[in-house]
Amino acid sequence: MAEAERIIGTPDIPDAAGDGQQEAGGAEGARGKRRIAVLFAVAALAYVLDLVSKTVVVAKLEHHEPIEILGDWLRLVAIRNAGAAFGFGEAFTVIFTVIAAAVIVVIARLARKLYSLPWAIALGLLLGGALGNLTDRIFRSPGVFEGAVVDFIAPKHFAVFNLADSAIVCGGILIVLLSFKGLDPDGTVHKD
Repeated sequence: MAEAERIIGTPDIPDAAGDGQQEAGGAEGARGKRRIAVLFAVAALAYVLDLVSKTVVVAKLEHHEPIEILGDWLRLVAIRNAGAAFGFGEAFTVIFTVIAAAVIVVIARLARKLYSLPWAIALGLLLGGALGNLTDRIFRSPGVFEGAVVDFIAPKHFAVFNLADSAIVCGGILIVLLSFKGLDPDGTVHKD
């Protein structure tokens, strides 16, 4: 019964004995905590993979010839990108830094209402990717809040990107799919 109420969005109302809904609420709370743990585990994994890959790229690939993975179809080449995707907006690095910080705050606030595993994964990917690129913008040259992001994955006829960008795009695609399916972050499902 509690599961059906959660799906249709009915709030928990204590029963006459006062214990049935309390137990269900406790189970929901534990379930929500597990989803938050998944969100932060996915974010940490995406962040660490991005950070390690950029460290290796800067140490081994920057100022060297590109490495061809699939001929000229896929190469690894180290570049610094002060702008957004595709190098647009290089004069607005501080604004992109503020936007990334705002995304992180919004995800942290949304985590309190998170009861959906797919949403936890999607938001974890967004959070890890945003943290990865924000770290570059804060700590890389030319200076704090003006740093250039390290990009290195270069498919033919496409922009050069990094693992943080990949996490952000995958998380965004997953959020769009979940929204089309009618699944909300709190676990409720609605049909339009």
